[in-house]
Amino acid sequence: MFLVPVMMLLSASAHAQGRDPSRDYLTPQEAEQIRDAFEPSAKIHLLLTFSEDRLKKFEYELKRTTPENRREEILNGLLNAYSGCLDDAADLLDLQVEKQADTRVISKEMQTKTKDFLVRLQAIQKAAVEIDLYKDTLDDAIEGTQDAQRDADDAQTKAAPPPVRRKPQ
Repeated sequence: MFLVPVMMLLSASAHAQGRDPSRDYLTPQEAEQIRDAFEPSAKIHLLLTFSEDRLKKFEYELKRTTPENRREEILNGLLNAYSGCLDDAADLLDLQVEKQADTRVISKEMQTKTKDFLVRLQAIQKAAVEIDLYKDTLDDAIEGTQDAQRDADDAQTKAAPPPVRRKPQ
């Protein structure tokens, strides 16, 4: 009985601070950039950029010679944030394909980036530096990247053809 008011208070606190609890992997500035982006392709581009940022931070944390006290939490958090951004980008791309919007440019960017992400993640897996700390999360990130890559490939094949311009006669 005491737990219900506490949960409501915590939920109201998160809402009052303007945070979306389902998107904890985005900073408030990043969330604002996503909201301010008008075009879905701009949102997808931003999410891909944020994914790349999380992956760079993860690689940096792995190379640090003086690890933090909460190393496991930091590494797993960065990989989860990477996966969250990439999943959101793939979901937005799928939505654009369903709406039959022109996704040729953004799906090509997503194909390129996911290919790079996959190579980097597989290199991390192969190097196996402290792999026991983040193995499950890394496997999930690799799987999510492969899914996003398939989504980008599908979007590229299902993309609406460009309009045909006819010369006036």
